[in-house]
Amino acid sequence: MRRTGLLQQGGVLSFLLVALLAWGLNPASSAAKFSREGSGEPLRQQPGSGLRQKIERVENGLLPPAVVKGEPAVRMTIAERLQFYKTPGISVAVINDGRIEWARGYGFTEVGGRDPVTTETMFQAASISKPVTAMAALRLVEQNKLGLDEDVNKKLVSWKVIDNEFTKEQKVTLRRLLSHSAGLTVPGFLGYPEGDQLPTIRQILEGQKPPANSPPIQVDVVPGSRWRYAGGGYVVLQQLLMDVTATPFEQFMQKTVLKKLGMTHSTFQQPLPPALSGRAAAGHLPDGKMIKGKWFVYPEQAPAGLWSTPTDLARFAIEIQKSKLGKSNRILTRIMTKQMLTSQIENSGLGLFLEGQGNSARFTFGGSNVGYKAYLVGYLGTGQGAVIMSNSENGTQLVMEVLRSIAAEYGWPDYHPKERIIVKVDPVVYDALAGQYEIAPGFILTVAREGEKLISQAPGQAKSEMFPESETTFFLKDADAQFTFVKDEAGKVIQVNIRRGAREFKARKIN
Repeated sequence: MRRTGLLQQGGVLSFLLVALLAWGLNPASSAAKFSREGSGEPLRQQPGSGLRQKIERVENGLLPPAVVKGEPAVRMTIAERLQFYKTPGISVAVINDGRIEWARGYGFTEVGGRDPVTTETMFQAASISKPVTAMAALRLVEQNKLGLDEDVNKKLVSWKVIDNEFTKEQKVTLRRLLSHSAGLTVPGFLGYPEGDQLPTIRQILEGQKPPANSPPIQVDVVPGSRWRYAGGGYVVLQQLLMDVTATPFEQFMQKTVLKKLGMTHSTFQQPLPPALSGRAAAGHLPDGKMIKGKWFVYPEQAPAGLWSTPTDLARFAIEIQKSKLGKSNRILTRIMTKQMLTSQIENSGLGLFLEGQGNSARFTFGGSNVGYKAYLVGYLGTGQGAVIMSNSENGTQLVMEVLRSIAAEYGWPDYHPKERIIVKVDPVVYDALAGQYEIAPGFILTVAREGEKLISQAPGQAKSEMFPESETTFFLKDADAQFTFVKDEAGKVIQVNIRRGAREFKARKIN
């Protein structure tokens, strides 16, 4: 999953996995070139007719995650932000009225290269592999080859989930695997450098080191009792699908989903075969350098192994939108698609995350492998959506800036910058907040006072100014991040709670 500059080419540091699943802070705003448009509402693009004008407004209207009340709107261009984030390339597909309205590639497939990103350039889809896999699994349910609520051990042949005190009454089921509620461990996977020995699926399941680089996948909480993101559950699913179909995973997925949806530039093959490697964008690290060997290999195909394009993934999203309305059943019936889009626990459907109500109702999923960041969204009522893929570890913020520009142009109800109000705070207050905060072992956020400013810096990231909303709550202009400092009964700062989107992380002050 995500790594910062602590990742070394040719080798993997695994101890930061949890924190890095949702980190990506602190681009230096001073390097960006901004255009400012008055002081009015920043959430809508300027009017104009024609598809070309729409595309140009998206390309030149990238928006930050936060705007300060009373300040002029900030708009940026894709070309500027590619350079700013040290990201060679990005690819975009926009869905409107239930069809792909346009798709374009920007930049290059690798740093210093000459091959431009096109709509046929393949990127690692990372965790967006999961909903595609989920659709195939639900197809087997409709064929009565799997049951949503039966113990998966009844169909597993090559390996079994080890029963323990947590599985005495509740079992690991397909429904729970798909909704991240099966009680299984291992949130994500680090990948393997090209040329390294790859573990078998069984070795991954059992955590045999070497060659596996992840711990054993096992049940450590009662299945069904709580939500916890678990890529490990999708490795169990991968083994289950292979056992039930007696087919290699990539062949099963090609036949069941990719071919039927016309996803002609997608594959679950790992490693990527030489015949396809020339079509793929290379992954890049936070410093802008290309990964040695161009990318990491993911034998964990179901949770992380899909290579695809925004156009192909848009076809996948459109199929879900149409199937829900009963307008297409190339893979799933309308009834099964509705189950896929029904919340099982928290905001998890069967393979998808579900957000919003009414016109805002949508399914989403993000992808984050080393050197690749991607995002997929599809609205359920309007037939709108988008898929954006990048080939950089810094790509998360860029992807979201493009998404906010699309949202503004097409009038979406979501993905607009949050309006913030800066309050006046005596800089002396900052002295008590300064220090080091441990987000995860070895992953330290540094907060420091510099003159009349409060500055934050995460490992491998540039410094960013923190703007006060109160004496204890701050935000960044360049990232969707809010910081709330917590004091003990004596008034001493003991931790900071960091909110990133819908997730919150607690970092203990260590000095």
